[in-house]
Amino acid sequence: MKIALMDSGLGLLPAAAAVRRLRPDADLVLSWDPDGMPWGPRTPEDITERALAVAAAAAEHAPDVLIVACNTASVHSLPALRARFEPDLPIIGTVPAIKPAAAGGGHVAIWATPATTGSAYQRGLIEQFAAGVDVTEVPCPGLADAVHHADEAAVDVAVAAAAALTPEDVTTVVLGCTNYELVAERIRAAVQKPGRPPLILHGTAGAVAAQALRRVGAAPAPDAAAQGTLTVLLSGRQEALPETALTYEEGRFLQAVTPAR
Repeated sequence: MKIALMDSGLGLLPAAAAVRRLRPDADLVLSWDPDGMPWGPRTPEDITERALAVAAAAAEHAPDVLIVACNTASVHSLPALRARFEPDLPIIGTVPAIKPAAAGGGHVAIWATPATTGSAYQRGLIEQFAAGVDVTEVPCPGLADAVHHADEAAVDVAVAAAAALTPEDVTTVVLGCTNYELVAERIRAAVQKPGRPPLILHGTAGAVAAQALRRVGAAPAPDAAAQGTLTVLLSGRQEALPETALTYEEGRFLQAVTPAR
């Protein structure tokens, strides 16, 4: 079994690590776009053009399923990706975890890129799954780029700016960009207020990994032999896992259990 994941940057690492934990025997193809990221500030047309190119690079390796591990690409490009590649290559999008966050009650904040924040897609999810719930959309300019480049200082600045826009009574934060899952605990520390209940964070890595397996009719097998390979594509070029990926636990885990070819 071969599972591909695509994103503009390192945001595919959490989902890739989740897939690897569920199926140590699966071959993984990681395709991202260092030449074109960040995608968040781009126009929808530009995002779709870049997403199609990154997906095409992954498709050349004949995966059984492709996870679009990017909220921005899912918001703007899923119809074009599905039109191009399905039914031969099933496409799994990433939807912000608004439904489970809203089900928990309380004030919900959705941290997302400027391209996702306020989009008709995200507003539709809020209307569908969070009607009657207090929801605040929080744009996070620069955070995805800072995470991708493992720029600690820039991450701190972007997280602090977004935290300042987050109401104090928020009980739950939806991580509406896959990159943000790589710095989830830093987000928690910035938003958590003294004396308030522990903040709840909702990401998407586990859900999309499980959905990809269901789509290809495979069951989780976490005890399978760790024989899966790892192929890394950087704007279509096959290379080793970049050093920036290894600054994060998920990247180190992937390299430790599946050294890149």
